[in-house]
Amino acid sequence: MQQQLQQYIPEGALLEVLKLLDHEHLVVKVKAERKTRHGDYKRLPNGKHQITINSNLNKFRFLITLIHEIAHFEAYKTYGKFIKPHGIEWKRTFQRLMLPFLNPDIFPSHLLPLLAKHFKNPKASSDTDVNLALALKQFDLPNDKTYIFEVPLGSNFKLYNGRVFKMGQKRVKRFECVEVKTGRLYLFNPNAEVNLLD
Repeated sequence: MQQQLQQYIPEGALLEVLKLLDHEHLVVKVKAERKTRHGDYKRLPNGKHQITINSNLNKFRFLITLIHEIAHFEAYKTYGKFIKPHGIEWKRTFQRLMLPFLNPDIFPSHLLPLLAKHFKNPKASSDTDVNLALALKQFDLPNDKTYIFEVPLGSNFKLYNGRVFKMGQKRVKRFECVEVKTGRLYLFNPNAEVNLLD
């Protein structure tokens, strides 16, 4: 486990992570990229618990995602299976587990205020915290994608699944975009990455 994880997380986080994973019924698997999620947690039929994390995440996002999923496991053990997946029990568990990692030996100093703000009330996905998501993306490998907030009004863009949209107006936080093929309206977070066509 140690050798597998040390290539994916910040070096200073390894010992604390290994302590959290020291359960005989918990298995962590690193998977190929999944477009719809960074990681997940599930209880297996044999009574074991499995966490999967995408291998393409930068080391800071990988660590946050791993602790997010460990929090699901810990909340299940503590409160049982009838709690909401991202309810108050999970939020408190996630906050408690993440606290030892929020220091400059693990995260760059400029990320710490964004992380502190995020963990006052953690969401189901760190991607919904636009400022944190954009700050974390600076550590991703370069790609040819464009952020939604950079797409000019009226321009067309394509998603990873081939669907094409026309850029519309910004609402309070998200952008209205119309799918070209169906004419249906969708809302996009500003930090969504797309391929600009025009």
